[in-house]
Amino acid sequence: MSVFAHDWPQFLGPQRNGVYTGPRLAASWPAGGPKRVWRKPVGQGFAGPVVAGDRLILFHRVGNEEVVEALDARSGNPLWRFAYPTTYRDDFGFDEGPRAVPVVAQNRVYTFGAEGQLHALDLADGKRVWSVDTARRFGVPKGFFGAAGSPLVEDGRVIANIGGRDNGKDAGIVAFDASTGAVQWTATNHQASYSSAVGATLGGKRTAVFFTRQGLVGLEQASGAVLFQRAWRSRSAASVNAASPIIAGDRIFISASYETGAALMKVQGNTLAEIWSSDEAMSNHYATSVVHNGVLYGFHGRQEFNPSFRSVDFDSGKVRWSVDRFHAGTVTLAGDSLLILKETGELLLAPASPDRFQPIAQAQILPATVRAHPAIADGFLFARNSDTRSNELVCVDLRP
Repeated sequence: MSVFAHDWPQFLGPQRNGVYTGPRLAASWPAGGPKRVWRKPVGQGFAGPVVAGDRLILFHRVGNEEVVEALDARSGNPLWRFAYPTTYRDDFGFDEGPRAVPVVAQNRVYTFGAEGQLHALDLADGKRVWSVDTARRFGVPKGFFGAAGSPLVEDGRVIANIGGRDNGKDAGIVAFDASTGAVQWTATNHQASYSSAVGATLGGKRTAVFFTRQGLVGLEQASGAVLFQRAWRSRSAASVNAASPIIAGDRIFISASYETGAALMKVQGNTLAEIWSSDEAMSNHYATSVVHNGVLYGFHGRQEFNPSFRSVDFDSGKVRWSVDRFHAGTVTLAGDSLLILKETGELLLAPASPDRFQPIAQAQILPATVRAHPAIADGFLFARNSDTRSNELVCVDLRP
């Protein structure tokens, strides 16, 4: 099964930074919006799709099962299906499907369900390779919104923020053998957040960078040794850390809402030196920002309070511009352009300009509510909605 450089095989794309690097996209759209290639009814869930080669992987809940499906990316036709039972119930009445985006690596599909069911499947036929019930195995208490952080899969390891214990030992973060599911190491007492980890080489060491419920932590991938950490969480118990860390060279940016705010830190050996921090610059509730030419673009404020969309200097935290009451959503960088998918289902195309926000195209591609991050592969955008009476997944052609 071939996987190409312009695929979207995991959360936030190939490098987990929200950047699309595939074939050029159209600079404008027809009056009726970009062409919708296909649409498909789907189940519940906030997990966005991923694309590897000619396959789209969809992770959703249908009835009382969590379902992993492979579809033909160009037609939406089903190729294989894997399902297992779930009893997950959301304490707040939100969507009860899976939250974590699947990962495709080395011809395997890795999924992490809302109840902490970790599965490895064969990409070719969907057959189960191994599975671990992490909630039961590590005694994980139920979080506010279920398990949501997409595991980091690198160098033969599946590393996840489990938030549990292992025979009396800390098992906040656990590394599993990608081939067998065997536990390789456990580390930290950090509870699970809703943020997905990022891999980076820092100080010559391949590092797994997590934004857990307690804060930022960097672990040596080979051993699980803690290289650095910094507490960063709200004083409110009913809060979440959900946006992924952004790594630029030896600097790491993190952001959260609930009167917590953002911080830019520089990795100096085993310490983190703060460059700036502010709750007034870029407080990401759940959507990760993107960086282009030294400028952050993202959502500031809580989803339920109609956040703003803004640009902020990466190095200083200075706000360049802000569009208030913008609605929540997600943002992807494609070349010098921003693709913004609002919760309302409206897709916008705008230059990534630090001087002003001036959309050049917009189109309604889905009914509300859209919270899952989209996938963009080979010029096609794949997006899904949730919490509606008619959940669907769409494929939109963004090519010139």
